Amino acid sequence: MTVLALDFETANERRDSACAVGLAWIADGRVVRRESHLIRPPEMRFSPGNIRVHGILPANVADEPDFGTVMAPYLEDLRRGLILAHNASFDIGVLRAGLARAGLPVPDLAYLCTVQVARRVFPAPEGCGLGKVARRLGIRFEHHDAGEDAFACAEIALAAMRERGARDVPALAAEIGLPITRAVGGPALPRRPQGAISGRAMAAFAQAPAALRFTMRGSTGNRYSVVLEEQPGGPQLRCTCTAGRYGLRCRHVKALEVGDITDLMSDNASEVALLARMLGVKARVAGAA
Repeated sequence: MTVLALDFETANERRDSACAVGLAWIADGRVVRRESHLIRPPEMRFSPGNIRVHGILPANVADEPDFGTVMAPYLEDLRRGLILAHNASFDIGVLRAGLARAGLPVPDLAYLCTVQVARRVFPAPEGCGLGKVARRLGIRFEHHDAGEDAFACAEIALAAMRERGARDVPALAAEIGLPITRAVGGPALPRRPQGAISGRAMAAFAQAPAALRFTMRGSTGNRYSVVLEEQPGGPQLRCTCTAGRYGLRCRHVKALEVGDITDLMSDNASEVALLARMLGVKARVAGAA
């Protein structure tokens, strides 16, 4: 089985805003390969807080390849292997959202969180953040560089294997009672089309609810409503956030358009999938026009 550690840095609060990725492969009890790449996110919007963490500026990634181009060579290893990540829910979320935004199929994934590994094998009152665990184990790396973080993540797993006498990472997971998480993938979603959803696309989905309404979490925890409304130019998504009130396509609308449910608070994820299919019909109708 291929075992590799994965780490992403993001440009802003959205999971589909990856601006860097690092990977480190484990075999025969050591790190045997390392890769790192800068990524041009789909929107060149960098939050100051994110820049303070990783130091990546828009100018650094303006001429870099996009998410799909960067990740394509590694998808087979990610699909058939076991992924390690420190705070895995974040990095797996970035991987899934990035693939969906790129219009690529999301594969089934198996992963293990090294935060949980460290809590079982190397517990300490100070916590099990990547830098803290690495410091306790004497792992030297440059924190918040994606390639370096992936290496440190892999080294933590290797140290835990040695500590528990496990022959490999799956055996370590079994030894410490930490189940490997398996996330079911899905087919490629259509790339987000521009403009309103056409009436013909809406008509193709007579089973759609009378009004598609979603509750989304804002960056400060506020709740906003996104509603599919009938407008003169055709149905459009409208958000109650400040940007939406000024008629702009805010980040909540953009997330729903690509099927990103990271900030979805309402219990209707299935309707997000329906919306994505409606957008796909619109794209095919527009292409045939």
